[in-house]
Amino acid sequence: MMKKPMIILTGPTAVGKTELSVLLAKLVRGSVISADSMQVYRHMDIGSAKIRREEMQGIPHYLIDEFEPYEEFHVARFQEYARKYMEEIYAQDRIPMIVGGTGFYIQALLYDIVFTEEQGDKSYRAALEKIAKEQGGHVLHEMLREADPEAAGQIHEHNIKRMVRALEFHHLCGEKISSHNEAERQKESPYNFAYFVLNDDRQKLYERINGRVEKMIGDGLVEEVQTLQDMGCSRFTVAMQGLGYKEILAYLEGELSLEEAVYRVKRDTRHFAKRQLTWFRRERDVIWVDKQAFGYDNGKILEFMQEILAEKGIIHERNVP
Repeated sequence: MMKKPMIILTGPTAVGKTELSVLLAKLVRGSVISADSMQVYRHMDIGSAKIRREEMQGIPHYLIDEFEPYEEFHVARFQEYARKYMEEIYAQDRIPMIVGGTGFYIQALLYDIVFTEEQGDKSYRAALEKIAKEQGGHVLHEMLREADPEAAGQIHEHNIKRMVRALEFHHLCGEKISSHNEAERQKESPYNFAYFVLNDDRQKLYERINGRVEKMIGDGLVEEVQTLQDMGCSRFTVAMQGLGYKEILAYLEGELSLEEAVYRVKRDTRHFAKRQLTWFRRERDVIWVDKQAFGYDNGKILEFMQEILAEKGIIHERNVP
């Protein structure tokens, strides 16, 4: 059987994925499935840099505004919904484009990685969550460093959910989740895909991040977080642990000044972008698209991408950008 086509467009936060993805989708008859762990939530528009309806330019977008902030959204649920939407997109004779910066989601979908979310030890999980709540994520991170140093190097101590999952996996199986994931990564993808990673000069990227955070504040991020707090969202709500939200919430609760909160959002977003790039460098079969090399000309980038897609047989003819 011929493999079905898939296009991936990813890269670090603030690199310019959204604009390029819409231009590419118009050229190749694509529909976008968001691989962003925050844009999936309703009421979280500013802090997630969510694409606006007018920016979509008529291109169908999926996994945007699908869940309430108090609902849990994780990799297994992403897989479930993305696969369902991909079938809809294929039925419309369009190409699914996976667009966003959550590399773990992309990897899970691309290589059809199996997750056993339903299997687990609830009491052990609850004990770990209690440790994180009472003693802090750094304690879990030290536990993980002992059990699975490689996983500890890949998972930030703020990511309580993934640390709990890794420790629970080790507890149940006696196996390192990093080894399990590496074995899953060696699987052949069931798709005929092109995996584009958009990148930019680090200093320019950091300047874009800083500018974006300033714009978020100007656009009303504080008011957005206040509204979410009024809806009952707290620091223990999964969605509120996202970059920009937890820092502004700390400001609203009197723990930080606004200046300190903004500083932390900028700093932590830059660190996040660095970790994203580290992730993508580890991945197989990626095609790096350096904006500098194309003179920051989206038309030239689109031509390059279309050539790759034609060579792979994902598209059969090139349109002129």
